[in-house]
Order: sequence, then C-alpha cells, then structure tokens
Amino acid sequence: MQTRKLDSEHDYTVKTVDKALELLEILSDFEEGASLGQLASQVQLSRNVAFRIMRTMCSKGLAEQDPYTGSYRLGICSVTLGQKLLKNVNVINYAHPVLEGLANKLDEAVYLTVLKDDEVLFLDMVDCRQQIKTASLLGRLVPFFSNAAGKVMKSFDSRDLLERLLKKKGPQDMEKLNLELNEIRAKGVAVERGGLGDGIISVAVAVRDYTGKVVGSITLIGPSFRMLTDRLDKEIIPSLKEGADLLSGRFGYSPA
Repeated sequence: MQTRKLDSEHDYTVKTVDKALELLEILSDFEEGASLGQLASQVQLSRNVAFRIMRTMCSKGLAEQDPYTGSYRLGICSVTLGQKLLKNVNVINYAHPVLEGLANKLDEAVYLTVLKDDEVLFLDMVDCRQQIKTASLLGRLVPFFSNAAGKVMKSFDSRDLLERLLKKKGPQDMEKLNLELNEIRAKGVAVERGGLGDGIISVAVAVRDYTGKVVGSITLIGPSFRMLTDRLDKEIIPSLKEGADLLSGRFGYSPA
C-alpha cells in the first residue's frame, strides 16, 4: 500500500514538472506574454492547476507576470541564472566586446542593462581605469525612473503601457515624466543627473532586436565632474549611439 502511494506521488511530481517545462516552452513563443487561459488550454490543464504552476515559477523567477495585463512571460530568476540564460542566446557574448570598446574609448564604466518589470537590471559591465569612479551596479536592480537606462527603454513602450505605469505617480510627476520620456524617444538618448546618487550621471541608448523591439540598453555611468555638456554632446552620446547601432545590428535590427 505504501509503495503504491509513493509511486502515485512520483507520477504526479513527474507530470507536474513535465507540464511546467511545457509552459516554459510555450512562453518562449509569446514575446508579448500569454494569458492564463491560453497557457491552460495549450497544456490541457485546469486554470486552477495552471495558475498554481505559474505562481510557483514566478516565485522562482522562471516566469514573471505583467502587473498591468496579468499575462505571463519568461523571467530572469537571478543575475547568475539570467547571465547563463542570456549567454545561451549570445546576448552577453554579442554585447561584451561592444562594452569593452566603449569603456576603452571613453574610459568610463559601461553597462548592458535590461528591464525586469519596472526595474532595471545591470546585467553586464566593463569598468574604467579611472581612480575616481562610481560604485559598481553589476547585478543590481533599481527603479526605472531613477536612471537613464530605465527611461530610455521605457520611452519606447506603447502609450497604453506608459499611461498605466504613470498613473502610479502623482498628476504633476506623471506629466513631467511623460514629457521627459517623449523627449528621450525623440532624441534617442537619455541623460539622468543625480538619480543614482549625488554627483552621478547616467547616459543610455536603446538596443533593438530584429523585430525592432527594445531589448536592452547600453549605459554609461560616471561622476558629474567628468560628464561635462560638451563632452556628452561631442564624445559620449555619439559613441554610445554608434555602439548601440552596432549591437542592434548583431541582433538583426535594420533601420527602415
């Protein structure tokens, strides 16, 4: 009797893992996310069982749920796992030489950043040789509105998504941030002063994939006394745009 119980539990566990893997595979085909109903239907599960599996995977970072639409998409469970995952699709492998080139040319810390919900994950970094430099943000998650990386990536979101996001803030803050994001989208670059700390400036440009979707940003961070306006306009911003164009091209992006 005890043996049958153990076998039954083993069968259930294997089936649950099997369904979880199926769900992950399905999510990989839904770049914009999939609803719970779609997922349950695809793997022939009840909504209740599918919800419990998805909730477990979200708690482990294997999947994540959009706070506005409720849809699910693949997630990054940790910086380490995220780096391994992205290396498998050559994101970091493609990006790192570009970061190295920019860091050597500009002698400032340069990062590859991606969005995780409403936060920015500093995924990869090449440091500078300067004696005075900012503390490393590698592996950190920070609110998107505190830095140039988050703002430049969010500026390309659809208007509906931006409106939902901005409703979390007060009316005055919402209007100010909306105007700022519109300006960033028009210029193709974000410059943030002080959001990451006093005397720190971040500069970021978006990176796109073959569909034109923004998949990350190249971000330079340095102390304000080296980030003079003339240097930003003539050296740093043009170099970052050139680097982002190169990396986007490696991902198959071709401007219309």
